[in-house]
Amino acid sequence: MTVDALADPTERVGRGWTAALSLANVAIWVGWYGPLQILLAQQAEDFAPGTGMSKETLLAWVTGVGAVVSLVANPFFGALSDRTTARWGRRTPWIVTGAAGGALSLLLLAGAGGLWTMMAGWCLVQLTLNAAFAAVTAAVPDRVPRLQRGVVGGWLGAAQILGAVTGTGLATALGGITAGYAACAVFTLAGVLPYVLRYRDLRLGGAARPAWSWGSFATGFWLSPRRYPDFAWAWLTRFLINLSNALVILYLLYYLRDRLRYHDPEQGVLILTAVNSVTLLATVVVGGAWSDRVGRRKPFVIWSGVLMAAATALLAAWQTWPSAIVVAALLGLGLGVFMSVDFALMTDVLPKALDRGKDLGVINIANALPQVAAPAVAAPIVTYLGGYRVLYGVAAVAGLAGAVLVGRIKDVD
Repeated sequence: MTVDALADPTERVGRGWTAALSLANVAIWVGWYGPLQILLAQQAEDFAPGTGMSKETLLAWVTGVGAVVSLVANPFFGALSDRTTARWGRRTPWIVTGAAGGALSLLLLAGAGGLWTMMAGWCLVQLTLNAAFAAVTAAVPDRVPRLQRGVVGGWLGAAQILGAVTGTGLATALGGITAGYAACAVFTLAGVLPYVLRYRDLRLGGAARPAWSWGSFATGFWLSPRRYPDFAWAWLTRFLINLSNALVILYLLYYLRDRLRYHDPEQGVLILTAVNSVTLLATVVVGGAWSDRVGRRKPFVIWSGVLMAAATALLAAWQTWPSAIVVAALLGLGLGVFMSVDFALMTDVLPKALDRGKDLGVINIANALPQVAAPAVAAPIVTYLGGYRVLYGVAAVAGLAGAVLVGRIKDVD
């Protein structure tokens, strides 16, 4: 029903719905993190000698261009799903199409023979998986009442880290680039099926669909900071904290290999990801549920951001394998609370029900844009401006700024 698709939801969602949506999120994050954590870095190392670039620079170019695609794709497909009047609902067609396209794109990326085919393959992965992710994310404000969004956001945060662990594990355990990509592709497609097959999406009636014009569609992506200041501040805080996190993650494999001289850097990445995941899972659902119970968001986001900034500063000052483990644990504790509560905060500042998918896509730019900015910041710092100590110091400052600016949001407690 049209009224159901656009109304602010009041009926609580069940555990089965939350579990199925979370699994769909795990599947999408597997498609991203298997390549980002291991496979793209391995391909960059293979292809760099024939390009005249270092492996760090080549990886920065590939991930940076892919992130530009993500910047455009997420709000674009979110806006398309807002306007979809298909029989199967607004979101389901894009979840299915995006996951299937993502699986195929991962297989194409597995066969890359050089820089340009690697870059093209990763751009296709970003394009297709962002279509699925935009639709999955928009399902939350479509279906979940405000006072349940913290705990649902917590499970979606857990899904992200489980996707990172699963993707990293698949990429590492199967012993080859092609096998790693194939395993990620299969998981990405299979993981969305329980949600789309079991749970019926809300359908938008044709009368509720706004008249189409390219001009209004394009201008709709601009949300005035003056008109929607809370939305603007929420976007900026998420960008800064995600930038801090991206600066830590981007060269993790190279940091272990080149700076710490860890004997098995691929295994080291897996260990640190696992440690981070354990502590994140300890706080991600609890933090979201606690935020729902007390009816407040900002204190949780502020203090989780401060903790992550402090942990990153510790990594800058104390560069050893034991310190990396400690930092991974602390970042997980902070990131767990941040991911669940900040997601709930974001859904609370959305301007219009009709544009939920598009507006969440604009917010998700704050996730993707750091992938563009991080290589541009990190590559010259690591290569010319002081190395990993300076890099992680910059990351700490960015994260602390994001935490402080949460206080500028006025209409959410």
